[in-house]
Amino acid sequence: MAEFELEGRHPRHILNEIKWRGLEMEKCEIDVLHRGAPGDRINIRGSEISLGRSFFTYGETMIPYHRILRIRYNGRTVFVREMR
Repeated sequence: MAEFELEGRHPRHILNEIKWRGLEMEKCEIDVLHRGAPGDRINIRGSEISLGRSFFTYGETMIPYHRILRIRYNGRTVFVREMR
């Protein structure tokens, strides 16, 4: 895998870059704010989502990108949302 800078960018751009560079989406892990889940978080594999403009789809659920808390690719954190 060629090294490229992902950190500090919008989560949609990061996920699109992973997809369009032909990298393996199954190596991508996404932590999402999901109220009602244990710890209000769920963890999703990149291979389980479809990317859209304002939302990504996980199963039948459309989730807005602003709910993404962390993205890891191949074990490396490439996005973390600063919580206020």
